[in-house]
Amino acid sequence: MTTNPLTVAVLGPGGVGGLLGGLLARDGHRVVCLAGEDTAAVLARDGLHVRSGQFGEFTARVEAATELRTPVDAVLVTVKATALSAALDRLPPRALGSALVVPLLNGLDHMAVLRRRYPAARVVAGTIRVEATRTAPGRIEHTSPFAAVELAATGEPLSPVPEFAEQLRRSGLPVALCEDETAMLWSKLSFLAPFALLTTRHPGGIRAVRSEHRPELLTVLDEITTVTRAVGAPADAQALLTMFDRIPGTMKSSMQRDVEAGRPTELDAIGGAVLRAAEAHGVAVPALTRLVDELSAPTEG
Repeated sequence: MTTNPLTVAVLGPGGVGGLLGGLLARDGHRVVCLAGEDTAAVLARDGLHVRSGQFGEFTARVEAATELRTPVDAVLVTVKATALSAALDRLPPRALGSALVVPLLNGLDHMAVLRRRYPAARVVAGTIRVEATRTAPGRIEHTSPFAAVELAATGEPLSPVPEFAEQLRRSGLPVALCEDETAMLWSKLSFLAPFALLTTRHPGGIRAVRSEHRPELLTVLDEITTVTRAVGAPADAQALLTMFDRIPGTMKSSMQRDVEAGRPTELDAIGGAVLRAAEAHGVAVPALTRLVDELSAPTEG
């Protein structure tokens, strides 16, 4: 990588991918969105239209294809965990080569999947904290008052990660580098899992969780903190509670939105990942287990 404009592929130009792709394209980078035929046709014709309280409202021109066919500097993998396996067909290893691969998915399991599939590439763990939704192909609504990215710093000489982080910063995104991949991934999951499970389980979302179901919230935060520490990452239940008390009452988890829209959820990628880690480290998590079981149960009607 150089300080020249980059070529960045976005695998899954939905809420997260569309927002990042739009910001990079607006900043002068070549962005190639990889999607199905209908979505790719809309993006190639109309570009990405982003509406954001943080970044403004704008339309950015992008390229679009159903499969990566030309070399790129980096790939942002921003599909849902439930769609990852099928989406990777759009990203042949031979076309990807040694490009930087940055997954911004929920959960943990995708890291092993990508590293097995792309041994020649540099698969670098990443997280994003944001609420962004695709309302139609190429139409992105960024509804949270924040968007923050973390990337795992590999520490290898001449790593492209610091420069890629700087390019993202220039597009307007706050980006932090983290030396501990496990700590970085669990820092997000330790908040996301309680947030997603509780807001999806209880009508009324985060407002109801903080008031009507506060004892359950406290129990779940204690359990996730214990699991996080068991895997070797730092965690603080009180700090998590402070975060829960400060987030906007209207904020929804992506899992909650998926249930409302009748879409498949990332229950296994989020809740399942926590339960598997708890079992592997001999940690009892009855409240989290009950939540996952209840959300796994088929609905009547």
